[in-house]
Amino acid sequence: MDTIINMNTKEKLTLAGLSPSIQRMAILQYLLEHRTHPTVDEIYSALIAEIPTLSRTTVHNTLRMFSELGLALSLTIEEKQIRYDGDVHPHAHFRCQKCGKIMDVEMSALPVFEDVSIQITDMQVLIKGVCNECK
Repeated sequence: MDTIINMNTKEKLTLAGLSPSIQRMAILQYLLEHRTHPTVDEIYSALIAEIPTLSRTTVHNTLRMFSELGLALSLTIEEKQIRYDGDVHPHAHFRCQKCGKIMDVEMSALPVFEDVSIQITDMQVLIKGVCNECK
């Protein structure tokens, strides 16, 4: 896993079977550098000056593809709003109910499911409360 984490965006895209276009590399790089769990609109707004031909649809479709290929996590933290996370290792999320900030939270152990008749494809743990800055 360490080799994947240390790879540059072009190598990560190629390893996932994607051609490393300028748009894909920029979107993946943004996700990896900005640990804020951004929305499509936030990523689009941040990259449009750098890539004037970029569209919201391209950002949306690219993020959906990244999520399907395991390059990003698709998070439903607020109703009707999907956020994305470039950190794909198993972890939980904390959302401050005052400022809305979303933070990663390490989980010491994931639940073990003994029932072999189920196949888990996604698990999201959301913790809500008040962050230290808002207390």
